[in-house]
Amino acid sequence: MLWHSDKAPTIERKYSKSILRYFKVGSHIGMTINPYQGCQHRCGYCYATYKWSPDFYDKIYGKINAPDILESELNRWKNTSVLPVMISSATDAYQSAESKLGITKRCIQILQQFQIPFYVFTKSSLIERDLNLFRNYNSSCFIVWSITTIDEKIKRIIEPGTPPTTRVFETIMKFVDSGIKCCINIDPVIPFITDSEEHIASIVDKCQQVGIRYISGSVLRLRHDIWVRIKEILELFGISWSIEEYERIYGFQEPFLHENNQSANKTYIDKVLDNLKDEVSKRNIVFGFSELIEELTKVNQEYTISSKQCRISEFV
Repeated sequence: MLWHSDKAPTIERKYSKSILRYFKVGSHIGMTINPYQGCQHRCGYCYATYKWSPDFYDKIYGKINAPDILESELNRWKNTSVLPVMISSATDAYQSAESKLGITKRCIQILQQFQIPFYVFTKSSLIERDLNLFRNYNSSCFIVWSITTIDEKIKRIIEPGTPPTTRVFETIMKFVDSGIKCCINIDPVIPFITDSEEHIASIVDKCQQVGIRYISGSVLRLRHDIWVRIKEILELFGISWSIEEYERIYGFQEPFLHENNQSANKTYIDKVLDNLKDEVSKRNIVFGFSELIEELTKVNQEYTISSKQCRISEFV
C-alpha cells in the first residue's frame, strides 16, 4: 500500500457497533475515540495502515452513528470517574472528511455534555472551525498537533495530504491566544530525513514563536508495510544508500518481515531525544505533556455521570 496518489479518496458512511475504547501505552491507560476509519493525510510513515484496512488512504469511512453510540455508552458507565478521552489514536479526527460529515464535532459536544475531559491529536487546521467549543471548555481539554517537519518540500513527499505548515501554525497561534493548552508532538523523527540537529531546532524555534509550552517527540517505528513506503521515500530523496544504515539502526537484514512495530536501537533513540530535550530546555519549554493528562484526570474525578462511579475496567 503506497501512500501517494493524484486521486481524491472516496468518503463513505458506515455504522459502528461501538466507539469508546481503551488503550494502553507503556504504563498509561486511557480512552480513545476514532470517528473515522482511514485518513486523507496520506502520511508515508503511518502506523495505522493495518491489513484489515487495505484502502486506508483511498477510502475514508465516517462512523456516522458515532455520536449516538458515544452518548449511549456514556449513559451505561457504572460509576463517575472516567479517564480522559483521546481523539484519535488511529486516524485524524479533523481530516477533510470532517468538514463534510461533522462527526468529530458532534462527539466533542457529547463529551462536553457529560463533562468528560479529552485531548485531541491532529495535523489539521480544520480544527479551527471548532475553536469556540474548545475555548469554552479549556479547563478540561488540550490539543496536540503532530508536526514532523516545517520544510514544505519534505512535507509534500512524506505527508502530501496535510495542510501547509504556515496554515497549521496560524491555527495553533489562534488556539494559544485563546488560552487553550496546546502541545506539539514531533513524531516521527525519521532517520536521515528529519533527524538532524538543525531540522529539530527549526521546529522547536517555530513552536516557541507561537507560544507553545509543551513539546514531545518520538522516533519512527518500522513494520513491514511501513518499511516498504519508507524505502521509496528514501529513494525519492536520493538517499537510498541509507537503507543499510536503517538495517543497522533497527537491527534487521532485508527482507524486513516484521509484522509488529520495531523500534530503533536505544543509542540512536537516546541521541535524537536528548538533542530534542536540549533544544526544548534552552527555550524553557516543558518536554512531554503527561502533566496535562494528570490535570485532566484530577478534574474528571469531580464529574458525575448518572450519579455512579466509573473506572475503565468496569465499562460494559
